[in-house]
Amino acid sequence: MIRITMFSAAETVPGQGVGSAYRELVNLLTEKFPNKFELKFNSLARSDISHYHTINLGFFLNTFLPGRGVKVGYVHFIPETLEDSIKLWWPFKKIFYWYMMTFYKRMDQIVVVNPVFIDKLVALGVKREKITFIPNFVSKKVFFKQPTSQKTDLRRKLNLPEQDFIVLGVGQVQVRKGVLDFIQLAKDNPDWTFVWVGGFSFGTITAGYDQLKKVIDNPPKNLIFPGIVDRSFMNDYYNAADVFLLPSYTELFPMSALEAFSTGTPTILRDLELYQAIIAGYYLPAYDRQAMQSQLDKLAKDDELRQQVSQQSLSASEYYSAERVSKIWEAYYTAQVQYKDDEVN
Repeated sequence: MIRITMFSAAETVPGQGVGSAYRELVNLLTEKFPNKFELKFNSLARSDISHYHTINLGFFLNTFLPGRGVKVGYVHFIPETLEDSIKLWWPFKKIFYWYMMTFYKRMDQIVVVNPVFIDKLVALGVKREKITFIPNFVSKKVFFKQPTSQKTDLRRKLNLPEQDFIVLGVGQVQVRKGVLDFIQLAKDNPDWTFVWVGGFSFGTITAGYDQLKKVIDNPPKNLIFPGIVDRSFMNDYYNAADVFLLPSYTELFPMSALEAFSTGTPTILRDLELYQAIIAGYYLPAYDRQAMQSQLDKLAKDDELRQQVSQQSLSASEYYSAERVSKIWEAYYTAQVQYKDDEVN
């Protein structure tokens, strides 16, 4: 068996896509390859592969210990994607960004969830031959389309209006996620209900915290902030909604979009270059808030269009299925150990 140690603190802070991606991968490997991969977690026992999901200082220090095998770094963010997420005094920010890239360069191999970031990492000093693209995915056992007949019951369960056109947003409450546009759209459309599931995972250092906190404490009547919700309830939120809207300005490969796809929820995304590289054709694009309004208007009025976009979402979920991505990870991990063995011989 191939011994793999997962190093991660991704689930210590709830409501982060990194944590969702980590949990999906661990569950996948445990289910699909119980006789091929032996998983350990945050252990310093000898390992064939050490897979670093987060860049904690303790993890960086243990890369210098013997027995770590092939060191694989999982890149969920780079300096530019954090720029509008957290506010740090510039000397601390500079040090943190330097540390982040030092951590990535310390790895033997790097996995990115979006091919657009390969060139960006190379420009930041990571060797291109180290980098591999493997997409995110979600499990159909956790996120799946429920019968339309259950929508009313789901809304009652979640305390949502039963008859309204419901627009769902999911993610950390921060400026980078486009929450301010989401709020304005709610104000502009008082006859619809807007729901943003997520909270301040970074607390008061979140960029725009004061401005956003005021709205959360006193939102428009048609805007609901349930806060950070246990992942076991998220499938219900997607199925209760009429449309999923993610107005984020920067992303790598948003887990929330994959979750929405898997439930067949019609999806609108800000039309970012990085989406075009991985999920073009599966969502309705919107360059700015006005375009988002236009797309929402169409979906609210056209049942046939909603069905069409729902099918696009389901097509995306098949392409980024656990079954397909599991084979990619199996080949990747196996290749790392074989390559290491060849080097030794």
